[in-house]
Amino acid sequence: MSRIGKLPIPVPGGVEVKIGTDVVEVKGPKGTVTTPLCASLKYELENGQLTITRQDEGRHTRAQHGLRRTLLANCIEGVTKGFSTYLVFIVVGYQVAVKVNIIELAVCYSHHVLVALPDVIKSSGIGPILTLSGISKEAVGEMAAQIRRIRKPEPYKGKGIKYTTEKIQRKVGKSGGKK
Repeated sequence: MSRIGKLPIPVPGGVEVKIGTDVVEVKGPKGTVTTPLCASLKYELENGQLTITRQDEGRHTRAQHGLRRTLLANCIEGVTKGFSTYLVFIVVGYQVAVKVNIIELAVCYSHHVLVALPDVIKSSGIGPILTLSGISKEAVGEMAAQIRRIRKPEPYKGKGIKYTTEKIQRKVGKSGGKK
């Protein structure tokens, strides 16, 4: 039995969970999120707890058990608390300007890079830190990864766009390796 999959998911007050034939829809104070169902799993909502059990012991079913439980837990957390990711711009000349749903980046290219945000993601930029937040963990993480890909941190001077929790493995330069 999956250690993660067998844990019940607590459904807090103010959150409504609808189990359909193809998707589970979670409504909460911050919005609505859906996640697909796996046909070989059984979903039950009782006494404010959502449980997922397997209908068979096949390889695919075992693989999906923990995954689907985590996706549903992320949906519930997203509509109650939300998710945030922070990106740091490390170089003197790097700038970020946040418009309504467009982020304008000046990252030492000959032109400004424009990144369009989906409607489910909100952003704010304070100094060298860009904050992305939303109710979908997948959407926030993917958008942060796309922005980071524009100018990855390099290992010699550490310049680039990085997550606040990320540690850059630094390398010694050309003359640092000589003795």
